[in-house]
Amino acid sequence: MRQGWNYGLRGRDFPPSRRTAQAATPVANAVLSGAAPNIMPVVGGKRGLGKAVFLVEGAHWTMLVLKRLIAFIVTSVAVFGTGAALAASGQPEPWQLGMQQGATPVMDDIIWFHNFLLWAITAIALFVLVLLIIVMVKFNARSNPTPSRTTHNTTIEVIWTVVPVLILVTIAVPSFRLLFYQLNAPKADVTVKATGKQWFWSYSYPDSKFEFDSLMVQDKDLKPGQPRLLAVDNEMVVPVNKVVHVLTTGADVIHSFAVPSFGIKIDAIPGRVNETWFKAEREGIYYGQCSELCGKDHAFMPIMVRVVNDKEYTAWIEQAKKKYATDDSRPTAVAAAGGSN
Repeated sequence: MRQGWNYGLRGRDFPPSRRTAQAATPVANAVLSGAAPNIMPVVGGKRGLGKAVFLVEGAHWTMLVLKRLIAFIVTSVAVFGTGAALAASGQPEPWQLGMQQGATPVMDDIIWFHNFLLWAITAIALFVLVLLIIVMVKFNARSNPTPSRTTHNTTIEVIWTVVPVLILVTIAVPSFRLLFYQLNAPKADVTVKATGKQWFWSYSYPDSKFEFDSLMVQDKDLKPGQPRLLAVDNEMVVPVNKVVHVLTTGADVIHSFAVPSFGIKIDAIPGRVNETWFKAEREGIYYGQCSELCGKDHAFMPIMVRVVNDKEYTAWIEQAKKKYATDDSRPTAVAAAGGSN
């Protein structure tokens, strides 16, 4: 019982003076063997030696935990930075953290709102953590053996009612503004109809009267630089800095047209036409996928959008009219699987 202050941390065999040399840390072994004369016991005698070893071991493990924590933080920051840089390519990357870099004003606002919420919930979580620590330290049975019998406090009750309301209002204002921005589509410069089928997409350009299918490129047919499960044989092409309306529908089951870098995701439902829009501000290739479970090959109907300048877009339209042109007697011209632009 005299040495009960050690129990609960190291087990019944503590203090270290009673343990084997193999169980002690290198620093503790040095103390026990007398190889560390500069480390003096706190109290004379056998108990003093055990207490000294306890303090030395505590410092050793504290430094070890601190080093590992620092290494974890540095690694996390490095991975986060790398993921953010790679996310700018318009497609997901290995070990990516965070969202893909936005290519449209809508996606830029989504990312801002996401980051705003992240800071808000982090502050709330830290505040609650501090309250829990205060309660555990200040109001445990040892520190506060006679608890207060207070049942009401008007000031605190007003605060914990008003503050959450203010927080929700602060979140709601930018949330509704973003929602209205997404749903109020401006006048279209280009209209594309995307039809989800099992398991590929068909794109129709009503103003130019042509339509084609877009199928995933198989692994054996991939060219250098083409991402697996995302590359397609015929991509959707749109001009940069132009408002593009996307009309979606399904030919068989419910699909979902989603391109993360554009901040768009809308269901393609049979018998119904939904609408979304985007305005890509940078040229490049952007990828998406069907985001609604639609059958056994749901994972194999990617979306590929190539954003080009006006001159390249005009040239592509003229070429596509000849390649995929439709007439009144044949409303749909389907591109052959494995074809190229």
